[in-house]
Amino acid sequence: MIRGAMGPRVAVLLAAGGLALAACESKDPAILELEGETVRRSDFERHLAAVTRGLGPVDPTARRGILDAFIEERALVIEARRRGHLPPGAGPDDEPRAVGRLLAGAVHPPPVTDDEVAAYYQAHAADLAVPETVTLRQIVVATMNEARDVRRRLARNPTAFEVIARTQSKGEEAGAGGYMGPFQRGQLPPELEAAAFALPEGGTSEPVQTGLGYHVLRVESRQPARAPTLDEARERIRARLTGARRAEAERAFVAEVLARAKVNHEAALRPYPPS
Repeated sequence: MIRGAMGPRVAVLLAAGGLALAACESKDPAILELEGETVRRSDFERHLAAVTRGLGPVDPTARRGILDAFIEERALVIEARRRGHLPPGAGPDDEPRAVGRLLAGAVHPPPVTDDEVAAYYQAHAADLAVPETVTLRQIVVATMNEARDVRRRLARNPTAFEVIARTQSKGEEAGAGGYMGPFQRGQLPPELEAAAFALPEGGTSEPVQTGLGYHVLRVESRQPARAPTLDEARERIRARLTGARRAEAERAFVAEVLARAKVNHEAALRPYPPS
């Protein structure tokens, strides 16, 4: 009866409007629907453009990875809003903190036990080894002639290293007598690392050139690589296991949230339909 009252012209207009809406939605389909909220392909395209700006074309594998992370992020934002962590009117800058509060309140992985720490220590002894370390001082000068002069003075009086560093070095640690601190392999520029790890404890290097000038190094002490005791490694192991356990629990929580959602990856990955 109502349909008849509308008349044929109104029915045609409504049908045309419905077709236009369907066409619009086909060009900008929903990729995530959760708790009455919809995230569309255009939302993802804007996000993709922002995170890949200046990087050139994005290959399909990278696009899929970015899409997966985006869908998880938006699902968590929606869930945070549902649970009251994101009040009405909150902006995009508030979303990361809201998701942090959501995860802190919703994800509670079981604590790591002492037995688990001990078992990890036994199974990963090589991975837990304390690497070789050298503790260094340095004198940095501008020219090779200055560096050679420093080296000759040290050959005559090795105890003068700190005084020379304070009075002649251009390095930022000159005021501390050239004290640089302890270093493991991979923490120094390659030229300095090669010289430092070749020296014995108490040894002084020949001048080494880098972009900063000419360096004369002294090894204050050396600590060889060794296996830590369980007590030394306990907190490092506990932190590692706790982090892994929390990451696993957060992945499970995200999966639970997405299980309530309608997700359409294909709508975001396929080419746009013709205009």
